[in-house]
Amino acid sequence: MKKNLIIMFTILGFLLHAQTVKIKRGIVTLEGVHVAKVSNKSNIYTFMDLKETPIYTVEFVDKSVVDSVRDSYIKINRIYNKDKTIELDYISPSAFSGEEKSAAYTCVKSLKIIDERGINIKNLDELFKNNPKRKLDNKTKDAYTIRNKIDKLNITVNTVGEILSNGKPVGYFTNLPVSFGSEDTITDKTFVDIEIYDANSRYIGKYITTTKQIKTAGGKTFTLYREMSGRASILKFPTYKAIAERMAILDPNFIKIQEKVIVGEVTKDGVQK
Repeated sequence: MKKNLIIMFTILGFLLHAQTVKIKRGIVTLEGVHVAKVSNKSNIYTFMDLKETPIYTVEFVDKSVVDSVRDSYIKINRIYNKDKTIELDYISPSAFSGEEKSAAYTCVKSLKIIDERGINIKNLDELFKNNPKRKLDNKTKDAYTIRNKIDKLNITVNTVGEILSNGKPVGYFTNLPVSFGSEDTITDKTFVDIEIYDANSRYIGKYITTTKQIKTAGGKTFTLYREMSGRASILKFPTYKAIAERMAILDPNFIKIQEKVIVGEVTKDGVQK
């Protein structure tokens, strides 16, 4: 009984001290007290003091990193000092909260840049000074690692199905449809798989149109199409470029990153400048 009473009073104390954040007609209130104003234009939320002086902006970003992995965060910029923009995680009071409510809730609860006195300029400047790191889960971190490798390869596909990396031919597609376009998405289900070879005509793997799977010569399999719960499908119909990129990740020997080596002058002592 004593333990239950302690838990009950702990929860009650939390509820009594928790600040209620509300937004109505662009006015942010804490426990019924007006503390700031907010406006929205092109999905950028501008936070103002009660005299409607713009102080900072919050922009929501939701992007695909690679495959079905997405990353959502906010970008904050000060109106009075636009030299720097910072990227931060945000929190929402519920799964059904809109961006405006989530922005205000994050500013109050997580970032502490809005309090009962209004917009806290000192805390806002401190936030930009320290720039806290985002807390990415392992899945998102791995996705960014893959994305970084893909970007370095700079893969393109030309109008005849040739695969290039940083402008250099590294492979090609075969069994292409008559209506092939390098920027097309592959929507047709055919009984003939689209195959990939490297620049030396070594078989690398294939894309199976009926299952939306890539299969390497070494037996690795990857499904490009994945249904995401609560979101639209990502990469339902892949491009030829996306297939080449994923094949490069599955088979590291297909396309190797060309590292730039800068050779300087060598002195008589054998020291490179």
